Amino acid sequence: MNKVVKNPVEALEGLQDDMTLMMGGFGLCGIPENSIAEMVRMGVSGLTCISNNAGVDDFGLGLLLQGKQIKKMISSYVGENDEFERQMLSGELEVDLIPQGSLAERCRAGGAGIPAFYTPAGYGTEVAEGKEVREFNGKPHILESALTADFAIVKAWRGDTEGNLIFKATARNFNPMMAMAGKITVAEVEELLPAGSLNPNEIHTPGIFIQRIFQGETFEKRIEQRTVRQK
Repeated sequence: MNKVVKNPVEALEGLQDDMTLMMGGFGLCGIPENSIAEMVRMGVSGLTCISNNAGVDDFGLGLLLQGKQIKKMISSYVGENDEFERQMLSGELEVDLIPQGSLAERCRAGGAGIPAFYTPAGYGTEVAEGKEVREFNGKPHILESALTADFAIVKAWRGDTEGNLIFKATARNFNPMMAMAGKITVAEVEELLPAGSLNPNEIHTPGIFIQRIFQGETFEKRIEQRTVRQK
């Protein structure tokens, strides 16, 4: 089945205010840059965004935060975004901070049809408030629910017309599990190839999880914090 759409305009058809989105990527690596730019242009608002982080002030999800298009962030790391901090402290933005491994597993569980699971991560902290606790092998665990989304928007290195995806290096964090957990999953790719071009043994996300795919026009691939070796 050919799942190719022309551009992010077609890929995001049906995205509306107050929806829940999963946004793939790790820091600024492997984020769906073209789709984010289109959402800024669309002006959709009241969004709940599930993402490892919230971008930086002028890039990634930071662009949606600047326009106050996001009402709630479900994240694990938000330390690089001053506007995020300002909105959170002023009460403009609702925030649910989750241990990184728990966030990844909640997305994976959502895609796998597992409604909830127990984990020791977060026990004894604010993360555990209001959650069921059970003991396994003498250790307390808290019950975490799975996460799903109206749209999951991911970015891959290579994809084919049937939606099979290969992620590169760090971009493999969060993108594959989020791709499984959206009612509609959109993939933007650097290279879009004919069906049968990808080695089946190298595919990270099978096309069964993808509803729409397009080749992005530009990818800035900005580095969050550039560090170089001292001479």
